[in-house]
Amino acid sequence: MTDTTKNTRIAAVADIHVKESDKGKWTAYFKEISEKADVLVICGDLTDTGDESEAAVLAEELKACSIPVVMVLGNHDYEKGREKMIRQLLLKDHVHVLDGEAIVIHNIGFAGIKGFGGGFDKHMLSMFGEKGMKDFVQEAVNEALQLERALARLESDHQDIKKVALLHYSPIVETVKGEAEAIFPFLGSSRLAEPLSRRNVDVAFHGHAHIGTLKGKTQDGIEVFNVAKPLLLRDGYDCPYFLYEITA
Repeated sequence: MTDTTKNTRIAAVADIHVKESDKGKWTAYFKEISEKADVLVICGDLTDTGDESEAAVLAEELKACSIPVVMVLGNHDYEKGREKMIRQLLLKDHVHVLDGEAIVIHNIGFAGIKGFGGGFDKHMLSMFGEKGMKDFVQEAVNEALQLERALARLESDHQDIKKVALLHYSPIVETVKGEAEAIFPFLGSSRLAEPLSRRNVDVAFHGHAHIGTLKGKTQDGIEVFNVAKPLLLRDGYDCPYFLYEITA
């Protein structure tokens, strides 16, 4: 029997915050990634101020990327209420912007959401009190449910497939450590880790916590990487992307 498995190299980054003045800045970056990786994932904060002109610059720069790109939006991309326009500007044949959807590339399933805050473990906010507080918690619940459904579709359509999750907000506390503890509830939520465990995700990537920690694991051992660009630069990645290899 022929072994059809292969190693796929995933380049991961987040929080690239593309500005309108960035024309030409990212070409060499995306060309290098295309040479070193098989898939690029970008975990939110694609734009700096959520403006469609910034998304148009990124769309142009991504023409230098010759490998498939999978991304999710981040909180900065929602700043001006133009997230739908940003998504439409970025969608191309080889560029996929996920929001509760999944896609299979190189026999690996990628599921993505933005995520939301709410805190971690025993400090996680509960659905109690004022309507505003309940709405805040419900947003994280909704995002987790979207991720759950996307992962469930992957399992239904493709048995025994490797699964990669993309988020902007963190699903675990370990990868936000380094930030001020007072803002932990706004950096992610343990609710986002629940579908990772239930659906046996192989690895998850996120951003948002610029001065957090690169590596962590869920309580049941799923690897989680904070690939925020400022963090990668701080940790000595001269060309700021994290390379992860998965066999599928």
